[in-house]
Amino acid sequence: MNVVNSNNNINFNGRYSLSNYQACLKGGAIGDALGWPIEFSRLASIKDEFGPKGIQDLVISRSGKAEVTDDTQMTMFTADGLIKAVRKTLNLEELPDMQEVFNSYKLWLNTQFGSNIPKKEGWIAQIKDLYATRAPGNTCISAIRGNNPGSIAKPINNSAGCGGVMRVAPAGLMYHNNPKLAFQVGAECAALTHSHPRGYLPAGVLSEMIAHIVNGKNIDEAVTETIKTLKTYKDSEPVVELMKSAQMLAKTKVDPEDAIRMLGEGWVGDEAIAISTYCALKEPKNFQKAITMAVNHNGDSDSTGAILGNILGAHLGVEKIPEKWLKKVELSDELGQLAKDLYVKPQDIENAATRYPIK
Repeated sequence: MNVVNSNNNINFNGRYSLSNYQACLKGGAIGDALGWPIEFSRLASIKDEFGPKGIQDLVISRSGKAEVTDDTQMTMFTADGLIKAVRKTLNLEELPDMQEVFNSYKLWLNTQFGSNIPKKEGWIAQIKDLYATRAPGNTCISAIRGNNPGSIAKPINNSAGCGGVMRVAPAGLMYHNNPKLAFQVGAECAALTHSHPRGYLPAGVLSEMIAHIVNGKNIDEAVTETIKTLKTYKDSEPVVELMKSAQMLAKTKVDPEDAIRMLGEGWVGDEAIAISTYCALKEPKNFQKAITMAVNHNGDSDSTGAILGNILGAHLGVEKIPEKWLKKVELSDELGQLAKDLYVKPQDIENAATRYPIK
């Protein structure tokens, strides 16, 4: 039985609501935008520029919004591809056609270096603010330009970068009813461009964690359950160990700056998911504290911020995210609409044939 809450969001058996879906995507964008101005800075330089606590608020651009990067852009195109793939079969019980996701990544690449995309490709490709180049990853660019999508079974390179994990939150939202399948879908989305296990397995981890979280598990439970699935994949040991370290460190009194330093810098996929997981476990009730913790370090600040925002947003809902950030982050309205489309069954998406056309 479905229960409608006071915000007109549907709670399925009291487990999750539209608020959690929207916060997952919008929270990711906020973390991305918060970390973007300091992505290539060392912690000492960040503190010199922003004060002893590091960056604490969004930097607003001339447009009046805080800019997002390729992390949020590609997250939106991941959702675009997954929705199109599932619209073909209306089956959420099996791996979707990854070629559809890759096709959407090609649309993203065109927003970076090409011209306007025809309306027949759907609404995401028509969003004007996505036509902005914000330090896209070299691996993503080269893999998509090569027009030769990889998979877990068919590696195309040896990249372990975090460009796979930072974009797959929609897999966890779409496949929440089957967390193990969510893991596989997320990992395969990443493996389209990143062939090293430390590149694609963290994407599976993020996807399954989000599935568990919107199904009502707390973050620690989600981590524990996801590690069980992770262990079943080949060459998962390094990722397992980092995830366990993140879980353990969150329960200690080790200074967060030191704990994050012990987990890495986030340029590699398993380091990025470990840092983000640690921050979510350390501050599970305080989005602002967790997100600033996740970006103030020596490494890939926008990606760790984005991943933390996905995790903690899914856990807390939009009501627990500072309203000023929700209003000031770029693409907030579009992300809210995209969350609605992931929230309902594919066949119930409004104007789906026009907005997510399938060929």
